[in-house]
Amino acid sequence: MMFKKIIFLLSLLLSACISVSVDAAPTASESGFVTATLRPTKVGFVPLTLTPAPPETSMPTIAITIPANCKIGAVLLRDVTIDDNTKVNAGAKFTKTWEFQNTGTCPWVNYTIKFAAGDQMSTPLSAPISTTLPGDKAQVSVELTAPAADGTYTGYFTLNDADGNDIPIGIEKTFWVKIIVGSGASSSTTTDSVSVTNAPSVNNNNCAYSPNGGYVQDIIGRINAARRNAKLDALTFNAELSAAAQAHSADMACNNFHDHTGSDGSWIGDRLLRAGYSPSHYVEIIAIGTPQNAMDQWAASSDHWKAIIDSKSTEIGVGYAYYASSDFGGYITVDFGSR
Repeated sequence: MMFKKIIFLLSLLLSACISVSVDAAPTASESGFVTATLRPTKVGFVPLTLTPAPPETSMPTIAITIPANCKIGAVLLRDVTIDDNTKVNAGAKFTKTWEFQNTGTCPWVNYTIKFAAGDQMSTPLSAPISTTLPGDKAQVSVELTAPAADGTYTGYFTLNDADGNDIPIGIEKTFWVKIIVGSGASSSTTTDSVSVTNAPSVNNNNCAYSPNGGYVQDIIGRINAARRNAKLDALTFNAELSAAAQAHSADMACNNFHDHTGSDGSWIGDRLLRAGYSPSHYVEIIAIGTPQNAMDQWAASSDHWKAIIDSKSTEIGVGYAYYASSDFGGYITVDFGSR
């Protein structure tokens, strides 16, 4: 398994993770750009006890050495709390938590996140990040207070090393918290809510994965914004495409793989027909992480970006599934089509 992952990571930038159109004969597709993650550590339950704790004993301090010429790398895996466009009561206090992964070879020692721009919402100017070794994950939280006036508010933050230098997150420089107070309008340009099928996985029916409707809306909005910039019409949300995309994201998350071929051997066209969508043209792209991570990955691949600005596509469906016990956490599928 480890050997497969090494080969998988070596090939991630050399191949595009994108389907073929029905205009051409389907061929097997290699996995796309991914960032491997370590499995999350499970937190055990510690019962209360009246037994006095044993006296503390001195433990040796483990020094962390920062290797010379090590590389710094980071990716934002997910929003743990407060998804984009969460509605918050005026003046209410809330906690925003993000989950990052150290994808470089340098350990994160004395790293912080800092408020950079936008709406501060009474958040502190900086917050510490616990020491994070290469490959490990770290969750960081800040306490905020919602403004008193109705509206949509966004605060931007940066990841910083011990010297205060900004650390790129993929190819992005910032990450954010976005809330809606009162009647403030959502920034989404698509439907008010997107209903997706919470489909069970093929080989892991006990998988309790998490969908995220906010991520689905965000991705559709970002893709349509890219199409507008390319002077193309926006795509129309299609429930059948979305059902097929959601089922495949759940399949990838629950069965721990990242590929266009499903765990049951199905291909993209098979899944679309199964969901009741009969296309004359279709394209599929997949990614891991958050909407921001996905757009970064697709923008770095010309083939993926061609799928986003494909003039033949008229409809779109998006699926997202997060499963903590998987290698990659959150899995995103986008199915484009026309009939």
